[in-house]
Amino acid sequence: MLAAGNSTRFSTPVKKQWLRVGHQPLWHFVTNNFENMKLFSNIIITAHADEVEYMQSFCNHTVIEGGKTRQSSLNNALKHVKTPYVMVSDVARACIPAELIQRLIAAKEQADCVIPVLSMSDTVSFEGGNIDREKLKRIQTPQLSKTEVLKDALLTTDEFTDESSAILAKGYSRVEVEGDETAHKLTKVSDMNKLPCLKAPYQDTLIGNGFDVHAFEEGKQMVLAGVKIDSSFGFKAHSDGDVAIHSLIDALLGAAGMGDIGTLFPDSDESYKNIDSKLLLKECVKRLHNCGFVIVNVDITIIAQTPRLSAYKAQMRQVLAQILHIEPFLCNIKATTTEKLGFTGRKEGVAVQSSASLKYLDWTI
Repeated sequence: MLAAGNSTRFSTPVKKQWLRVGHQPLWHFVTNNFENMKLFSNIIITAHADEVEYMQSFCNHTVIEGGKTRQSSLNNALKHVKTPYVMVSDVARACIPAELIQRLIAAKEQADCVIPVLSMSDTVSFEGGNIDREKLKRIQTPQLSKTEVLKDALLTTDEFTDESSAILAKGYSRVEVEGDETAHKLTKVSDMNKLPCLKAPYQDTLIGNGFDVHAFEEGKQMVLAGVKIDSSFGFKAHSDGDVAIHSLIDALLGAAGMGDIGTLFPDSDESYKNIDSKLLLKECVKRLHNCGFVIVNVDITIIAQTPRLSAYKAQMRQVLAQILHIEPFLCNIKATTTEKLGFTGRKEGVAVQSSASLKYLDWTI
C-alpha cells in the first residue's frame, strides 16, 4: 500500500492519505478493506519518514519508510516481500471492489504482470487529430506482479508511473483484466464525491493535556509562550526553555494521539540545542494539519510566583494564535501562583498546564 506521498496536487493542507473516513485515516480505511478480503499473507504500507511511527500506532501491519518518489517507495517495500506474487496499490484508489482483486488473482499465471483496464468512452484528440478510442485503455491500480520480475524491472534509474510500464520496458509480459469505475483515483478534493464508499469524518472533539516544568537559570533570556520576558534569569533547558510552548505541544500531540514532545524533538538531538520553541510549535502544527486535524482552541495555565506576567498575556495570546491558525480569543492564557508553596512558590522555576482540542478536517464542506 503506497501512502508516502506529499499530495502536491491536493488543494488542502491535509495529505489525502490522512483525510478521515469516520475516525479512520484514508490509508487505514483502504488497508482494512484489503485485510478484510482475507487474500493476503502480509500487508506492507509505505509512509512518509515523519509518519512511520504514527501510522504504526494504528495497525499491526508492516509500516516502512517510503522514498521521494512512488518508485523509490515501492523499491523500499519490495525488500520486505517474501511471497512469489505481490500486489501493489495506491491509497488514492480508495473504493476497490473485491471482485476486481479476484480477477487480478485469477489471471496471475497468464503473464508476469496483471493490470486492470477500462475502455475509453469519449472521443479522444491528440495534437489536433482524433485517435481511435477502441485502441486506447485506461490503466488502473492495483496491479499484480511476479515479485522477482518486478524487482528486476525496477533496477533502473528510469521512472515509471506504474509497475506494468517498468515490466514491459524490461521485456516481460503483462495481461489485462477488466477494471472497475468505482476504483476511481483520488487526485483532487472534488474526486471525493466520486468515491461513494467514503463516509464523512466524525465531528467528535478530541482533547489533550500537557504539563511541563523548567527550573530557573541565571543570565539566560526568559521566553514564555513565544514572548521575551524582562527578567534576569531564564530557564534551564536543552532548547530556549519555553515551558509554556512545551506544555502546549504535549497537549496538541496528546489530542492527536501522536505521543509527546520528547518523541518529536528529543533533547538528545543537538539540532534542537537552544532552538526557538516557536519553531517546534510550527512543526507540530504542520504535522497536525498534514494528518487531517484542525485546531479548535487551547487553554494554558502558567504557574509562577515570579516573574509577574499580567502585562504579557495579551501578546502571548497573539503570538500563539498566529502559529496555531486560530483566532486569539480561542487561545486562552492564564497566570497564577501557588501562594508561595512548592518549588514555584520558592521561586525555583515555572510550571505550565495546557489543554487543547482538535477536530478532523471536514472534507465534505
